[in-house]
Amino acid sequence: MTATGKVRVVFVEDDGPLREAMVQGLEIEGIAVEAFDAARPALRRLSREFEGVIVSDVRMPGMDGLEFFAALRSLDHELQVIFTTGHGDVAMAVAAMKDGAADFLTKPYSVSALVDAIRRAAEKRALVIENRKLREALRDRAMPSLLGSSDMIERLKRLIGEVGKADIDLLVTGPSGTGKSFVARQIHELGSRHDRPFVTIDAGSWLHRDAELIVFGREPGSGLSRAGLIERANGGTLFLDDIDAMPEQFQARMLAVVESRSYLPIGASRPHSANLRIISAASDLSADNARSRVAQSLVNRLNSVTIALPAIAERRTDVPEIFRHFVASFEREFETTMRPLSDAEWHHLVNHEWPGNLHELRAYARARVLDLPTARRVAERTAPESQTLKNRVASFERAVIEDTLRQARGSIPDVCRVLGLPRKTLYDKLARYELEPRRFRSD
Repeated sequence: MTATGKVRVVFVEDDGPLREAMVQGLEIEGIAVEAFDAARPALRRLSREFEGVIVSDVRMPGMDGLEFFAALRSLDHELQVIFTTGHGDVAMAVAAMKDGAADFLTKPYSVSALVDAIRRAAEKRALVIENRKLREALRDRAMPSLLGSSDMIERLKRLIGEVGKADIDLLVTGPSGTGKSFVARQIHELGSRHDRPFVTIDAGSWLHRDAELIVFGREPGSGLSRAGLIERANGGTLFLDDIDAMPEQFQARMLAVVESRSYLPIGASRPHSANLRIISAASDLSADNARSRVAQSLVNRLNSVTIALPAIAERRTDVPEIFRHFVASFEREFETTMRPLSDAEWHHLVNHEWPGNLHELRAYARARVLDLPTARRVAERTAPESQTLKNRVASFERAVIEDTLRQARGSIPDVCRVLGLPRKTLYDKLARYELEPRRFRSD
């Protein structure tokens, strides 16, 4: 279809009177037709970018319909081809459909039957073209959570492309570090609200002592007025990150926001309306997750569509591409070039479980670009069999934080920026690993 929604057809038929009659009938139906009396000139007109439908006779002089179809398949196996055939050629047309042809019509056929077949095929072709454009957009943005070409990631890209356009609420799930916030942002960018605000409410907002003020705001005239995060998101997308950390006292109020698209600021006597798309994210909403106390009624309203992001360990074939993406980014940032990986480092890259997912892989890439001791130690040492996975992850995390503190000379803001950690989270980890920032300020 064209940008205006008009269906385009390449019509190949060697019978002149039939060709003219069908072209006239299709044009009356508002279909743009380019007619040919042979397959070869039609083939020269077509390309992988063709957005319409091909209608072709099976029996023609020179290149017949099946040869034409084979040439089209080599050009683009997703081109939509409808065959028209006499009774004696039905078996050939059926065989072509098994090979991917869209449909076939037996002569004599009516204009209405042809129009119906064309419109069905045009819808399929439009979806193919649209998905390709979306995949290219996702690839151009080079988001780590969507990098790769494994079957799992290809399916994920298609799903994101489909739900991105639909102005519906959805839930993004996945282990920590899989890029849920990146995916939420991408879905927003693909939708009709892409030029409107994208506002995040995360665990830090929910657990803040002024959480109600931060989220819901304060009505003018009831003290110092303040726009809450919900109001700031009006017209755009509200991203509820870490909903499994949402305190119970806020869940009923957020359920009202989801159901009625309204909220009550502090000091307000009447609810304010909110025009929102709501995207939520959680690591684990299962009943046996001690951290999650989210009411089932809220979960049910948020997960009309669920996008489940896989752990790195579930798509190992994508690890080298994601690693190269991180390396290129850090090489630009630090204006340096990473030395080639040793055999031990390659072995580590492709065989490690990466329990910290993208966050851990990103930290390793940074350490490797900067040639920090952390990267060499992690790749070259062999962990004792008695060491648990949890302890191995903790050892790696401590080493990364320690190296970053040394590079940042103990500057907490710099360490938070480099590692992408909130200040509170960093302080928790410093206490857990008994690391004192002041020790690195004199290094």
